[in-house]
Amino acid sequence: MTSKIEIREQKIGSIGLFFIQIFSTLSFSILYSTLVLYITNKLKLEDTVATTITASFVAFNYALHLIGGFVTGRLFSHRSLFAIGMVLQASGCVLLSLDHLNIGLAVFLSGAGLNVTCINCMLTSFFSPHDKKREKAFLWNYSGMNIGFLIGFSVSGLFEKTENYSTLFLVGAASNILAFFITVSFYKILKDKKTYFSSITKHKKNLFRLLGILMILTIILSLIWLLKNSSFSNVMILIGGALMGFMIIFYAIKQPNKLASEKLWAFLILSIMSLLFWTLYMTAPMGLTLFAENNVNRNVFGITIQPQWLLNINSVIIIIGGPLMAYLYKILRKKGFNITIPIQFTLSLFLIGLAFILLGISTNFADDKGYVNINWVFFSYLLQSLGELCIGPIGYAMIGQLIPQKLQGTMMGSWMMLTGISAIFANIFSKMALGASQSIDPLITNPSFSKTFNILGISTIIGGIIMLVLVPFLHKLIKEKKHPTESSSIPV
Repeated sequence: MTSKIEIREQKIGSIGLFFIQIFSTLSFSILYSTLVLYITNKLKLEDTVATTITASFVAFNYALHLIGGFVTGRLFSHRSLFAIGMVLQASGCVLLSLDHLNIGLAVFLSGAGLNVTCINCMLTSFFSPHDKKREKAFLWNYSGMNIGFLIGFSVSGLFEKTENYSTLFLVGAASNILAFFITVSFYKILKDKKTYFSSITKHKKNLFRLLGILMILTIILSLIWLLKNSSFSNVMILIGGALMGFMIIFYAIKQPNKLASEKLWAFLILSIMSLLFWTLYMTAPMGLTLFAENNVNRNVFGITIQPQWLLNINSVIIIIGGPLMAYLYKILRKKGFNITIPIQFTLSLFLIGLAFILLGISTNFADDKGYVNINWVFFSYLLQSLGELCIGPIGYAMIGQLIPQKLQGTMMGSWMMLTGISAIFANIFSKMALGASQSIDPLITNPSFSKTFNILGISTIIGGIIMLVLVPFLHKLIKEKKHPTESSSIPV
């Protein structure tokens, strides 16, 4: 039974993390939506170079979540590492405002890459493994993250008009400072629960903190070099992803009981299938942004829609859809429908596959100058957003359900690293879409964009069909317990 104190902590902690998520995400959304444009428009580098650097930025951000999963709860408490991360992100934004590209990105990434795992671990610690309120909390928290994206994308579009990138990056720094102070105000209630760090002596804690600080400094120095050598970095991340897969297999084999082992095998299968979804999704800050800038008629009622503003379609759908989906799941479960993780993942693949097929088709209806009507992009982002609702927050909540307590930090990092690996694949497809002509004329680039979008869309729908076939098998592995309000399990 959950005590009144625990329920109170759930509510207060979830609310605090909701607002922390908004302001910590804001600066990342600025870089996520603007980096490729900043590099091409301000630094005057080629499109393919810009997509490679952006891919490395996104990939390292998510790859470092794996390291964050090892560090948080071991060398630092979740809340301490998150607070340090906010300071580093703010510092990175200030350096970028001074046009120090590699150093600024390295410092920012050392914060953003390590602390996202922390916020998810802090949230998941408020709930027991089969508490269905966990899913609701993550959907709300995911909605908060997208409020941060909405604000960041909107602000970025305003500054994009004048290409005032320096002030834009300082806005990002200010948001991180605000997130830091909110974290401090909720510091007591965000304490670690059942982590290794919380169980050791004060002397060991100080020693581990020192080791953690040295690790962060090493990460920053390494990132400066790696960002200058993006191609090598991307290969390294793919190798790291393969090693991560073997690590999950190792843990699955070594589990002391069959139930824990089978859940880890299910986690591995779901992770592999999610790679398809995130590869398509991660084209947004690269190929899709350049497609929107150069190939789409963005004039609506006399107003030019900035490329970053198009990303707000996604944010608005998530903000509204997250709480609505949580409510819908509650109603359906009361009626006896068993909405499982494999079914939600399957639906996400079909939705994003269809979204990219729409983009592929759109170029066939371009005007005589080659520009695509913005409505095609709108409906594509709508489908992508609905797909994200089925896999994004659900994936985070899945960690608490499938992974043993001691491995949750590591597996949370592994799950988030998948997005980084996807960014590398997204970069490959973005370059394919841009073609070899180096032209920005839509009449020249539309065919290569169309071909790439169709390949991605059709491949992902095939993946969705495979996932659908695997659903019964995954249900047997997961062995999800019924919620107390459910009378029967009717798969949907």
